[in-house]
Amino acid sequence: MLSTSSPVQVTWREVRSRRLARHSLAAPGGGGTAADVASANCGAHAQVMSAAELSVATRMDGDATRQDVREALRGERPSLVKAHGPRGTIHLLAARDLPMWTRALSAVPSVLTARSGLTAEQIDEIVRAVADALDGTALTIAELDEAVVERTGPWAGERVMPAFQDMWPRWRQALALAGHRGALCYGPNRGRSLTYTSPATVLPGFRPVRGPEPDEEQAALAELVTRYLHAYGPVTPQEFARWLAAPAGWAVRLFESMGERITRVDVDGLPGWVVAGDTGVSPEPPGGVRLLPYFDAYTVGCHPRERVFPGRAAERALARGQGGNYPVLLVDGTVAGVWHQRRSGRRIEVTVEPLDDLSPALLSDLDREVERIGRILEGVPRLTVGPVTVGPHA
Repeated sequence: MLSTSSPVQVTWREVRSRRLARHSLAAPGGGGTAADVASANCGAHAQVMSAAELSVATRMDGDATRQDVREALRGERPSLVKAHGPRGTIHLLAARDLPMWTRALSAVPSVLTARSGLTAEQIDEIVRAVADALDGTALTIAELDEAVVERTGPWAGERVMPAFQDMWPRWRQALALAGHRGALCYGPNRGRSLTYTSPATVLPGFRPVRGPEPDEEQAALAELVTRYLHAYGPVTPQEFARWLAAPAGWAVRLFESMGERITRVDVDGLPGWVVAGDTGVSPEPPGGVRLLPYFDAYTVGCHPRERVFPGRAAERALARGQGGNYPVLLVDGTVAGVWHQRRSGRRIEVTVEPLDDLSPALLSDLDREVERIGRILEGVPRLTVGPVTVGPHA
């Protein structure tokens, strides 16, 4: 059972200051390189690459732009890898962290396994086929379809997976699972087509997960818990499970297995856990105006939702309780509105919809934040404060 004796008392205000500092959002930049940012934030959601570039660059040292993130991902010596991360969604991960990620994620009893409709033996066969097909090369999804079927059998190519008014081959139900086991990551685009490749092309010597290795799995999971608590704590096991798309009961047992490596604190009377010895809080109050893009790590990973998205912010910026579907205006570490950008050439029209009137000081901070986003995106921004009329994912 998780210890509940004599917890340290902290306030929600102190938690906001702590998280802003850990996410390099308390002041512009200061988070190091692109790989440092991805590592500290437990990845950057990359389903929308332009959002991922802004999410990472806004935290980097100096006057970083989206080009610095692209160079980290596709340069001569990549330090980022685009791969399947938490919840099976596409993330930018630090290449140096990939062994930890694959060993940890392959050990999570993910809902992806249950939803795939494949047997454990079929999944193992698909993962081996993917790893073999991508060894030393990059393939489009159509080419990978052929390669997997060739190595497994016609059953893997049966069109049974509904997707975008089409039916995809059966094996693709295990695509994210293959990513979690380190059999594939995203390669360089071939024209307008995505490609997949082996993570060894980014991290020489990397090997996919071949089978259960309990000691390595436990060490990797403990490392992941430690990193998540450092960036997002205090959190409950249930909140960690939600971030990872894992069963809540499993997460409770994982936290219990951490023993004295983690400790409980109370946030205005509510329980949460942090890394043992990491109970300090910043004396500085949470401050600053930030514009965070779609699926920014802060809005996706921070809990409790009702405090990160208080009052009308939950109605305006959440989608069925899920964070990230709207770019958000963050004021003092709390969601205080939404925003949207529309680009035409170098011109970037930025519309910000605050949920409450902004003071002159906050409006001045917002002006500076918009200018900074323009530099990151290599464009000329123009700010309009008013309603955002587009929906999520627009």
